[in-house]
Amino acid sequence: MPPAAASPPPPASPSSAQTIDLISQILCVLHISCLSAKSFVGRFQVLHSRLTALEASLSEITDAPHWSDNSLLQALLPNLLSTLQRLLSLADQCHGTSFTGGKLLMQSDLDRISISLSDHLHDIDLLLRSGVLRQSSAIVLSHPVPGSAKEDLIYYIRDLFTRLQIGGLEFKEKALESLIRLLSDDEKSALLVAREGNIPSLIQLLDNTKHPLIREQAISVVAILASANDQSRKAVFDEGGLGPLLRILETGTLGMKEKAAMGIEALTADPENAWAVAAYGGVPILIEACKCGSMLMQVYSVGAIKNISIVEDIRSTLVDESALTVLMQLLVSGNNAAQERAANCLSILASSSNYFRALIIQERGFPRLLKLFHDSTSFETLEHVLTAILALSSSDPIARMLSSSTNFITQLSELIIHGNVILQKISATLISNLSFSDGNKRAIASCMPHLVRLMELPKPGGIQEVASQALVSLLTVRSNRKELARDEKSLMRLTHMLDVQNEAVCKQYPVAVVSALAGGGSNGCRKRLVAVGALTMVQRLAEMEVAGAKKAVLRLSGNRLKNILSRTWRE
Repeated sequence: MPPAAASPPPPASPSSAQTIDLISQILCVLHISCLSAKSFVGRFQVLHSRLTALEASLSEITDAPHWSDNSLLQALLPNLLSTLQRLLSLADQCHGTSFTGGKLLMQSDLDRISISLSDHLHDIDLLLRSGVLRQSSAIVLSHPVPGSAKEDLIYYIRDLFTRLQIGGLEFKEKALESLIRLLSDDEKSALLVAREGNIPSLIQLLDNTKHPLIREQAISVVAILASANDQSRKAVFDEGGLGPLLRILETGTLGMKEKAAMGIEALTADPENAWAVAAYGGVPILIEACKCGSMLMQVYSVGAIKNISIVEDIRSTLVDESALTVLMQLLVSGNNAAQERAANCLSILASSSNYFRALIIQERGFPRLLKLFHDSTSFETLEHVLTAILALSSSDPIARMLSSSTNFITQLSELIIHGNVILQKISATLISNLSFSDGNKRAIASCMPHLVRLMELPKPGGIQEVASQALVSLLTVRSNRKELARDEKSLMRLTHMLDVQNEAVCKQYPVAVVSALAGGGSNGCRKRLVAVGALTMVQRLAEMEVAGAKKAVLRLSGNRLKNILSRTWRE
């Protein structure tokens, strides 16, 4: 039996140059056919104008140095050729004086061809405007290495966005994958992407694609851009990114929802954007994500709620949608990041008005905040918790509970000694505001030297005042006065702060502390203050009429002034 004959190889696909030649030939014929058509004359006139525009665009393409290497163009040209061949077939049927076929069907076919030509023109125009046809594919399509020239990055970004808009699924997937890699490798590239990329086309992929992978990749790119910097965040918001992200958070898959929540938190970090959440009906969506979402969804969603709580007009909506209940749950059941954001949100609400303070207390927010204060080791979380507690302490019952809690007061002292400057300021404020027993004041005497050091800090604003007020409160106890007076470093710091040449400290604060330290008949304290030169400094300040300085002079002068008055009376 003779061997079977080998099947012939498939014909090779024509090159881009060959396809362009075929298109040019058909265009020449179509120009004549459209002008000589006897039926549907109006439609053929429209088609003729589009063919003329197409011919001009193709001429511009062939003028570009690297047009034949572009893979997108290699995919576009065969589709364009097919459209033109179909149009030529339809035009041949319309040369007679009377059309004998189905008129409605022909009208529909011509309209579809017209739409297809418009789409081809749009895609070719995108290619031309992107500039990628003037750059070698070997340079443009390779992933930029660190330190690549800005011009190469721009061409690369434009090429990727061109593929997003006119490429098929494979082009879109690879373009989005490349964008994610670029943004992940180089944070600074987000600014170029926002400036040079077509952000609206990216936003459209969030809603207008049924391909799950492309949609999820697009969400990732949008979330990264929203989180990168102010300019890229503004670009995403201005092009309408918030609404699609909220819809995805409500109806998307778990992975999509997590990335959408990340993008929403980033967008709402700008107070000018946060108001729009309510306009899109996003408050209940965020609250639901906090209640039923994954850990990441909870973290990002409560972060977005925290951001929008800054907007006064939205706060009432948060209450109406039971956001407070969800925030309370996250304080005790959420992970560390969710707890920190929930505490931050409550601190904003508690600091805003008596109305919200009453609601937080009513929802048993105070004991939960107090528990988190004792349990948390995160300075960021403690800052927000203490801020909320400070606001709630304006309520007399809360203030009384805090004043009687030795555990709470002792932890405030530890934060003044070991905390960051924000925690130190808030803790000092609470110590100065609360009225607690002499026993509790003695229990935290060890924090007094640290309060003295805080009085020297120029920032944050107000820290010198609250530190001095806390010290004055603690110095009402005699043993505390004696203990601070034995600390030579603290006395030297106070004396230095009293020096008129030291302009970094408002003089009324060290004056108040020195006056408190010298009060109550503490001769030993007065002697130590006089020995380090405090009296001389305060006398100078009294002459300058600094508030409290004259009283401090009298206390520091003490027995010597009494002896002078007594001797004068005897004489």
